[in-house]
Amino acid sequence: MKLRRRKFLHLAAGTLVSPAVSRIANAQAYPSRPIRIIASLPAGLAPDVVARIVAEPLSQRIGVPIVVENKPGAAGNIGTEYVVRSDPDGYTLLAAISGNAINASLYPNLTFNFVRDTLPVALLGLTPYVMVVSPSVPAKNVPEFIAYAKANPDKVNMASPGTGTAPHLSGELFKMMTGLEMVHVAYRSSFLPDLISGVVQVAFIAVAPVAGYIKSGDLRVLGVTSASRMDMLPDIPAISEFVSGYEGSGWLGICAPKATPPAVVERLNKEINSVTSDPAMKARLTELGVGQASMAPDQFGSLITDAVDKWAKVIKFASIKAE
Repeated sequence: MKLRRRKFLHLAAGTLVSPAVSRIANAQAYPSRPIRIIASLPAGLAPDVVARIVAEPLSQRIGVPIVVENKPGAAGNIGTEYVVRSDPDGYTLLAAISGNAINASLYPNLTFNFVRDTLPVALLGLTPYVMVVSPSVPAKNVPEFIAYAKANPDKVNMASPGTGTAPHLSGELFKMMTGLEMVHVAYRSSFLPDLISGVVQVAFIAVAPVAGYIKSGDLRVLGVTSASRMDMLPDIPAISEFVSGYEGSGWLGICAPKATPPAVVERLNKEINSVTSDPAMKARLTELGVGQASMAPDQFGSLITDAVDKWAKVIKFASIKAE
Protein backbone atom coordinates (compact mmCIF):
# COMPACT_ATOMS: atom_id res chain seq x y z
CA MET A 1 0.00 0.00 0.00
CA LYS A 2 2.83 2.39 0.87
CA LEU A 3 4.41 1.73 -2.52
CA ARG A 4 1.16 2.43 -4.34
CA ARG A 5 0.57 5.61 -2.35
CA ARG A 6 4.11 6.81 -3.04
CA LYS A 7 3.66 6.11 -6.75
CA PHE A 8 0.32 7.95 -6.77
CA LEU A 9 1.83 11.03 -5.11
CA HIS A 10 4.74 10.96 -7.55
CA LEU A 11 2.37 10.85 -10.52
CA ALA A 12 0.17 13.58 -9.04
CA ALA A 13 3.18 15.84 -8.53
CA GLY A 14 4.25 15.20 -12.10
CA THR A 15 0.78 16.15 -13.32
CA LEU A 16 0.89 19.42 -11.38
CA VAL A 17 4.33 20.33 -12.66
CA SER A 18 3.82 19.32 -16.28
CA PRO A 19 1.92 22.45 -17.44
CA ALA A 20 4.72 24.67 -16.14
CA VAL A 21 7.36 22.42 -17.71
CA SER A 22 5.38 22.44 -20.95
CA ARG A 23 5.26 26.26 -21.01
CA ILE A 24 9.00 26.48 -20.42
CA ALA A 25 9.68 23.97 -23.18
CA ASN A 26 7.36 25.82 -25.57
CA ALA A 27 9.03 29.14 -24.73
CA GLN A 28 12.44 27.66 -25.51
CA ALA A 29 11.20 26.42 -28.90
CA TYR A 30 9.37 29.68 -29.66
CA PRO A 31 8.38 30.43 -32.32
CA SER A 32 7.60 27.23 -34.17
CA ARG A 33 4.41 28.19 -36.03
CA PRO A 34 2.68 31.30 -37.44
CA ILE A 35 1.91 34.22 -35.13
CA ARG A 36 -1.25 36.33 -35.31
CA ILE A 37 -1.41 40.00 -34.44
CA ILE A 38 -4.99 41.05 -33.74
CA ALA A 39 -5.83 44.61 -34.80
CA SER A 40 -8.93 45.70 -32.91
CA LEU A 41 -9.79 48.47 -35.39
CA PRO A 42 -10.75 48.19 -39.08
CA ALA A 43 -8.20 47.66 -41.84
CA GLY A 44 -6.57 50.82 -43.17
CA LEU A 45 -6.43 52.69 -39.88
CA ALA A 46 -3.07 53.50 -38.28
CA PRO A 47 -2.84 50.49 -35.89
CA ASP A 48 -3.56 48.09 -38.74
CA VAL A 49 -1.18 49.82 -41.17
CA VAL A 50 1.72 50.02 -38.70
CA ALA A 51 1.22 46.42 -37.55
CA ARG A 52 1.41 45.22 -41.16
CA ILE A 53 4.49 47.32 -41.89
CA VAL A 54 6.29 45.89 -38.88
CA ALA A 55 5.03 42.32 -39.35
CA GLU A 56 6.96 41.64 -42.56
CA PRO A 57 10.52 42.34 -41.32
CA LEU A 58 9.65 40.85 -37.93
CA SER A 59 8.60 37.65 -39.68
CA GLN A 60 11.94 37.56 -41.48
CA ARG A 61 13.84 38.00 -38.22
CA ILE A 62 12.08 35.28 -36.22
CA GLY A 63 11.53 32.82 -39.07
CA VAL A 64 7.76 32.24 -39.02
CA PRO A 65 4.84 33.92 -40.82
CA ILE A 66 3.11 36.77 -38.98
CA VAL A 67 -0.46 37.48 -39.96
CA VAL A 68 -2.35 40.64 -39.02
CA GLU A 69 -6.02 39.87 -38.46
CA ASN A 70 -8.70 42.52 -37.96
CA LYS A 71 -11.36 42.02 -35.29
CA PRO A 72 -13.01 45.44 -35.03
CA GLY A 73 -16.03 46.44 -33.00
CA ALA A 74 -17.07 48.08 -29.71
CA ALA A 75 -14.32 50.72 -29.91
CA GLY A 76 -11.65 48.03 -30.04
CA ASN A 77 -12.92 46.03 -27.08
CA ILE A 78 -13.94 42.97 -29.15
CA GLY A 79 -10.47 42.37 -30.54
CA THR A 80 -8.84 43.12 -27.20
CA GLU A 81 -11.04 40.65 -25.35
CA TYR A 82 -10.30 38.01 -27.99
CA VAL A 83 -6.58 38.31 -27.25
CA VAL A 84 -7.14 38.38 -23.48
CA ARG A 85 -9.02 35.05 -23.74
CA SER A 86 -6.42 33.46 -26.03
CA ASP A 87 -3.78 30.96 -24.93
CA PRO A 88 -0.80 32.77 -23.38
CA ASP A 89 1.72 31.12 -25.68
CA GLY A 90 2.94 34.07 -27.75
CA TYR A 91 1.07 33.07 -30.90
CA THR A 92 -1.85 35.50 -30.49
CA LEU A 93 -0.81 39.11 -29.87
CA LEU A 94 -2.65 42.42 -29.70
CA ALA A 95 -1.89 45.56 -31.69
CA ALA A 96 -2.52 47.68 -28.61
CA ILE A 97 -3.42 51.35 -28.89
CA SER A 98 -3.87 54.33 -26.61
CA GLY A 99 -7.61 53.75 -26.97
CA ASN A 100 -7.19 50.66 -24.79
CA ALA A 101 -6.04 52.91 -21.94
CA ILE A 102 -9.02 55.22 -22.53
CA ASN A 103 -11.52 52.35 -22.67
CA ALA A 104 -10.39 51.14 -19.24
CA SER A 105 -12.35 54.08 -17.75
CA LEU A 106 -14.78 54.84 -20.54
CA TYR A 107 -16.33 51.35 -20.39
CA PRO A 108 -16.67 50.45 -16.67
CA ASN A 109 -18.48 47.16 -17.34
CA LEU A 110 -15.89 45.41 -19.47
CA THR A 111 -15.42 41.70 -18.73
CA PHE A 112 -11.64 42.16 -18.71
CA ASN A 113 -9.11 44.57 -17.24
CA PHE A 114 -6.64 45.74 -19.87
CA VAL A 115 -3.78 46.40 -17.44
CA ARG A 116 -4.33 43.26 -15.37
CA ASP A 117 -5.09 40.83 -18.20
CA THR A 118 -2.39 41.73 -20.74
CA LEU A 119 1.39 41.89 -20.74
CA PRO A 120 3.22 44.80 -22.42
CA VAL A 121 5.64 43.45 -25.04
CA ALA A 122 6.99 46.35 -27.08
CA LEU A 123 6.17 49.87 -28.16
CA LEU A 124 5.84 50.30 -31.93
CA GLY A 125 5.69 54.07 -31.84
CA LEU A 126 4.13 57.26 -30.54
CA THR A 127 1.38 58.89 -32.59
CA PRO A 128 1.23 62.60 -31.84
CA TYR A 129 -1.69 64.64 -33.08
CA VAL A 130 -1.69 68.13 -34.49
CA MET A 131 -3.89 70.95 -33.31
CA VAL A 132 -5.35 72.48 -36.46
CA VAL A 133 -7.75 75.37 -36.92
CA SER A 134 -9.93 76.70 -39.69
CA PRO A 135 -8.51 79.64 -41.67
CA SER A 136 -11.49 81.60 -40.31
CA VAL A 137 -9.87 81.53 -36.85
CA PRO A 138 -7.58 84.57 -36.48
CA ALA A 139 -5.15 82.86 -34.11
CA LYS A 140 -1.70 82.13 -35.52
CA ASN A 141 -0.35 80.26 -32.49
CA VAL A 142 -1.46 78.49 -29.31
CA PRO A 143 -1.41 81.55 -26.99
CA GLU A 144 -3.45 83.55 -29.51
CA PHE A 145 -5.93 80.68 -29.80
CA ILE A 146 -6.33 80.48 -26.04
CA ALA A 147 -7.00 84.22 -25.91
CA TYR A 148 -9.46 83.95 -28.81
CA ALA A 149 -11.35 81.04 -27.22
CA LYS A 150 -11.54 82.78 -23.86
CA ALA A 151 -12.94 85.88 -25.55
CA ASN A 152 -15.54 83.70 -27.31
CA PRO A 153 -16.74 81.16 -24.70
CA ASP A 154 -18.88 78.34 -26.11
CA LYS A 155 -18.58 79.82 -29.61
CA VAL A 156 -15.60 77.67 -30.54
CA ASN A 157 -16.52 74.20 -31.78
CA MET A 158 -14.00 71.35 -31.42
CA ALA A 159 -14.44 68.51 -33.89
CA SER A 160 -13.43 64.90 -33.25
CA PRO A 161 -13.82 61.51 -34.96
CA GLY A 162 -16.03 60.35 -32.08
CA THR A 163 -16.72 60.63 -28.38
CA GLY A 164 -14.07 58.91 -26.32
CA THR A 165 -11.55 58.59 -29.15
CA ALA A 166 -7.92 59.47 -28.48
CA PRO A 167 -8.09 62.73 -30.51
CA HIS A 168 -11.20 63.76 -28.57
CA LEU A 169 -9.45 63.11 -25.25
CA SER A 170 -6.40 65.09 -26.40
CA GLY A 171 -8.70 68.06 -27.00
CA GLU A 172 -10.44 67.60 -23.66
CA LEU A 173 -7.06 67.50 -21.93
CA PHE A 174 -6.21 70.81 -23.62
CA LYS A 175 -9.51 72.27 -22.39
CA MET A 176 -8.90 70.97 -18.87
CA MET A 177 -5.38 72.39 -18.66
CA THR A 178 -6.26 75.81 -20.14
CA GLY A 179 -9.70 76.34 -18.64
CA LEU A 180 -11.24 76.86 -22.07
CA GLU A 181 -14.90 76.34 -22.86
CA MET A 182 -15.28 74.72 -26.27
CA VAL A 183 -18.22 72.74 -27.64
CA HIS A 184 -17.32 69.21 -28.64
CA VAL A 185 -18.81 68.03 -31.93
CA ALA A 186 -18.39 64.32 -32.68
CA TYR A 187 -18.47 63.18 -36.30
CA ARG A 188 -19.18 59.71 -37.68
CA SER A 189 -17.64 60.66 -41.02
CA SER A 190 -14.89 63.11 -41.94
CA PHE A 191 -15.14 66.50 -40.29
CA LEU A 192 -12.48 68.05 -42.53
CA PRO A 193 -14.92 69.78 -44.93
CA ASP A 194 -16.64 71.47 -41.96
CA LEU A 195 -13.29 72.38 -40.41
CA ILE A 196 -11.99 73.93 -43.62
CA SER A 197 -15.22 75.90 -44.16
CA GLY A 198 -15.35 77.11 -40.56
CA VAL A 199 -18.46 75.26 -39.36
CA VAL A 200 -16.16 73.89 -36.64
CA GLN A 201 -13.07 75.81 -35.67
CA VAL A 202 -10.48 73.44 -34.16
CA ALA A 203 -9.55 69.77 -34.05
CA PHE A 204 -6.85 67.47 -32.75
CA ILE A 205 -6.06 64.92 -35.43
CA ALA A 206 -3.34 62.60 -36.75
CA VAL A 207 -0.86 64.25 -39.10
CA ALA A 208 -1.34 62.08 -42.18
CA PRO A 209 -4.98 63.02 -43.04
CA VAL A 210 -4.32 66.77 -42.81
CA ALA A 211 -0.73 67.12 -44.09
CA GLY A 212 -1.91 68.12 -47.57
CA TYR A 213 -4.40 70.65 -46.22
CA ILE A 214 -1.73 72.22 -44.01
CA LYS A 215 0.63 72.50 -46.96
CA SER A 216 -2.06 74.07 -49.17
CA GLY A 217 -3.12 76.55 -46.49
CA ASP A 218 -6.65 75.14 -46.16
CA LEU A 219 -5.87 74.44 -42.50
CA ARG A 220 -3.50 76.11 -40.06
CA VAL A 221 -1.50 74.01 -37.62
CA LEU A 222 -0.82 75.59 -34.23
CA GLY A 223 0.99 72.85 -32.36
CA VAL A 224 1.69 69.16 -31.85
CA THR A 225 0.49 67.13 -28.89
CA SER A 226 3.79 65.35 -28.24
CA ALA A 227 5.98 66.41 -25.32
CA SER A 228 8.53 67.79 -27.81
CA ARG A 229 8.53 68.74 -31.49
CA MET A 230 8.00 66.10 -34.14
CA ASP A 231 10.70 65.11 -36.62
CA MET A 232 8.09 65.35 -39.36
CA LEU A 233 7.15 68.95 -38.40
CA PRO A 234 10.27 70.42 -36.77
CA ASP A 235 9.09 74.00 -37.22
CA ILE A 236 5.79 73.43 -35.41
CA PRO A 237 5.99 73.97 -31.65
CA ALA A 238 4.80 71.44 -29.13
CA ILE A 239 1.70 72.60 -27.24
CA SER A 240 3.69 71.97 -24.06
CA GLU A 241 5.88 74.94 -24.96
CA PHE A 242 2.88 77.10 -24.06
CA VAL A 243 0.84 74.82 -21.78
CA SER A 244 3.32 73.37 -19.31
CA GLY A 245 3.03 69.62 -18.85
CA TYR A 246 0.64 69.05 -21.73
CA GLU A 247 1.12 65.75 -23.59
CA GLY A 248 -1.76 64.23 -25.51
CA SER A 249 -0.23 61.78 -27.95
CA GLY A 250 -1.45 58.35 -28.84
CA TRP A 251 0.72 55.25 -29.06
CA LEU A 252 0.86 51.86 -30.74
CA GLY A 253 2.38 48.71 -29.33
CA ILE A 254 2.20 44.97 -28.95
CA CYS A 255 0.67 43.25 -25.93
CA ALA A 256 0.22 39.57 -25.09
CA PRO A 257 -2.21 37.67 -22.87
CA LYS A 258 -1.34 37.52 -19.19
CA ALA A 259 0.84 34.52 -18.24
CA THR A 260 2.73 34.54 -21.54
CA PRO A 261 6.20 33.19 -20.67
CA PRO A 262 8.78 35.91 -19.88
CA ALA A 263 11.22 34.35 -22.36
CA VAL A 264 8.67 34.80 -25.15
CA VAL A 265 8.02 38.42 -24.17
CA GLU A 266 11.75 39.15 -24.04
CA ARG A 267 12.36 37.55 -27.44
CA LEU A 268 9.55 39.52 -29.07
CA ASN A 269 10.67 42.76 -27.44
CA LYS A 270 14.22 42.32 -28.67
CA GLU A 271 13.19 41.53 -32.24
CA ILE A 272 10.51 44.24 -32.47
CA ASN A 273 12.91 46.88 -31.15
CA SER A 274 15.45 45.79 -33.75
CA VAL A 275 12.85 46.20 -36.49
CA THR A 276 11.56 49.62 -35.40
CA SER A 277 15.03 51.05 -34.79
CA ASP A 278 16.19 50.26 -38.33
CA PRO A 279 16.78 53.60 -40.12
CA ALA A 280 14.64 52.64 -43.12
CA MET A 281 11.77 51.61 -40.85
CA LYS A 282 12.10 54.78 -38.77
CA ALA A 283 11.88 56.87 -41.95
CA ARG A 284 8.81 54.96 -43.10
CA LEU A 285 7.06 55.38 -39.76
CA THR A 286 7.96 59.07 -39.64
CA GLU A 287 6.20 59.55 -42.99
CA LEU A 288 3.06 58.15 -41.32
CA GLY A 289 3.42 60.54 -38.39
CA VAL A 290 4.63 57.82 -36.03
CA GLY A 291 7.54 58.66 -33.75
CA GLN A 292 9.89 55.81 -32.89
CA ALA A 293 10.83 55.16 -29.27
CA SER A 294 12.03 51.68 -28.28
CA MET A 295 11.11 50.52 -24.81
CA ALA A 296 11.66 47.50 -22.59
CA PRO A 297 8.43 45.70 -21.55
CA ASP A 298 8.41 47.32 -18.09
CA GLN A 299 8.88 50.79 -19.61
CA PHE A 300 6.00 50.19 -22.00
CA GLY A 301 3.98 48.94 -19.04
CA SER A 302 4.62 52.19 -17.18
CA LEU A 303 3.51 54.17 -20.24
CA ILE A 304 0.26 52.18 -20.29
CA THR A 305 -0.55 52.56 -16.59
CA ASP A 306 0.28 56.28 -16.69
CA ALA A 307 -2.03 56.67 -19.69
CA VAL A 308 -4.86 54.83 -17.93
CA ASP A 309 -4.55 57.16 -14.93
CA LYS A 310 -4.30 60.32 -17.06
CA TRP A 311 -7.27 59.59 -19.28
CA ALA A 312 -9.39 58.47 -16.32
CA LYS A 313 -8.95 61.97 -14.85
CA VAL A 314 -9.87 63.63 -18.15
CA ILE A 315 -12.94 61.41 -18.61
CA LYS A 316 -14.12 62.25 -15.10
CA PHE A 317 -13.40 65.98 -15.51
CA ALA A 318 -15.28 66.21 -18.81
CA SER A 319 -18.06 63.80 -17.75
CA ILE A 320 -17.53 61.77 -20.90
CA LYS A 321 -19.84 58.81 -21.45
CA ALA A 322 -19.43 56.09 -24.06
CA GLU A 323 -21.86 56.36 -26.96
